[in-house]
Amino acid sequence: MSDPQEKSEAPELTPEARAVIGRARRSFALTLGIMVIGLITLGGAVVYRVAQPKASGTGADYVIATLNVPQGADVVSAVAADGKVTLTYRLGAMTSVRIFDGKSGAMIREIPVVSE
Repeated sequence: MSDPQEKSEAPELTPEARAVIGRARRSFALTLGIMVIGLITLGGAVVYRVAQPKASGTGADYVIATLNVPQGADVVSAVAADGKVTLTYRLGAMTSVRIFDGKSGAMIREIPVVSE
């Protein structure tokens, strides 16, 4: 068996081995530096995206609670786009389209649909 105290002495490195170890350390430091810069860039991009205001059409443009339609009308369709709500309804034999402002709920325009 070998004596554990004998293993504690490290052999002297040759100049070639020192050069190889030095190159490996520089390569590792460069690789680690590039990785750290990439992670910082990625973190900055995430913070930038989170800090941006929400895009239009995400629901923030619509705060109305009710839309006014004539009593007895059947709603055919409702579409929310560009900060407006377009509502198509049928009352008896007449079909109409109403366009409402998405924030205030005020009716912007009513368009009767007539057959030709």
